[in-house]
Amino acid sequence: MTEKLQTYLTFDDVALLPQYSNIKSRLDTKLDTRLTKKITMKLPIVASNMDTVINEKMADVLLKNGSIPIFHRFCSFEKQKEIVEKYKNECFVSYGLKDLDNLFKLLELGALGVCIDIAHGHCKKMIKMISEIKKKYPSKQIIAGNVCTPLACHDLITAGADAIKVGIGPGSACTTRIVTGFGAPQFSAIKECSKICSKFKVPLIADGGIRNSRDIILALAAGADTVMIGGLFAKTYESASKKFQKGGETYCVYRGQASKEFQIDFYGTLKKKTVPEGIEYKTICSGSCQDLIYKLCGGLRSGLTYGGAINIK
Repeated sequence: MTEKLQTYLTFDDVALLPQYSNIKSRLDTKLDTRLTKKITMKLPIVASNMDTVINEKMADVLLKNGSIPIFHRFCSFEKQKEIVEKYKNECFVSYGLKDLDNLFKLLELGALGVCIDIAHGHCKKMIKMISEIKKKYPSKQIIAGNVCTPLACHDLITAGADAIKVGIGPGSACTTRIVTGFGAPQFSAIKECSKICSKFKVPLIADGGIRNSRDIILALAAGADTVMIGGLFAKTYESASKKFQKGGETYCVYRGQASKEFQIDFYGTLKKKTVPEGIEYKTICSGSCQDLIYKLCGGLRSGLTYGGAINIK
């Protein structure tokens, strides 16, 4: 471990200074951005590829608004196949560091690409997997993560990644920093990683810690091209989270993929000699997915106007 210390900032440490603006109306601002090197979207927001967030109902709303669904990997191959066949050329699948044969079948069926999704993305197995996929399917897009350092971004990009997912520890259901002591405050992590991503013209996806439109604006100002949001989308009525009624309110259950509850549900047990790096919690549903998108995009348009920016770039 290095002894060099750096000052890193989280979203709560930052406010942006207003800039001169010649924008006539906030409605004139443009929200289009790049998700990957070859894929653009009409807004810089994607829903997290988590089992309590993304499902087909949410995917339909996302597509209607110009976003692209990234489905989670915690289901059977048959279910993944069914999803890809339904959303041909409109969706990403997610995969860990195994079952390449099944992944290749999904790419053959028409998935836009894959989000290789592991807790510590800066590793030998990740780099090898990116290279193997690109060698066989050079036109398919690869989102790789999660990482939080410039060196990690450099290594994944040179291996062939088409977008980098940045964020270790900032999510509301993540306890990695508490359990391990590793991670980086998200604003500075984005800012530092964007130096490498922009150099190679590879989009950066800021993953975790987004609580409102303010955090989206800060992430974009720090250098992100898009943000990935979990908790806010999990609270919507359309999400994959379990819902229940209490005291006249609708509640949902949101959890991290490394939580004890998730591991017991998916694997049947907590892995031996490991501890959870996530939590499960219950919260009141906030409303519809569409209303959430309207709210976030409305705040984002206002933020661009205060920054004198007609578009995200």
